[in-house]
Amino acid sequence: MRGEVRIVGAERPGGLELRTRGLAERGLPEVRTTGLPPYLGQGWARVLGAVAQRLAAQGPVLPVALDLGEGVTVRLVPEKEGTLAVVPPEPVPADAWRRDVLARLFPDAAT
Repeated sequence: MRGEVRIVGAERPGGLELRTRGLAERGLPEVRTTGLPPYLGQGWARVLGAVAQRLAAQGPVLPVALDLGEGVTVRLVPEKEGTLAVVPPEPVPADAWRRDVLARLFPDAAT
């Protein structure tokens, strides 16, 4: 379906990789996160969906940071593949931050 954005995943040696498919059709870079523990995969698919929704709503001007609500801010860092990596807003341990994001945005997905 045209205009649809999907979240796809693949297991990699360093953990699960999730990425969007469909933002490029809107002139936006795809978004991804890597190194996820598999148990966070379903919840983080929802997080990437929220990030994609915000990017699509804002149009072609890309933010450096996105406020997703509930006190959750993510940074978007350009990667050499033309994608944007979703990273913590400040230097914090990634695993703890990822669990915190789920607990704040989607409490049902964090358990």
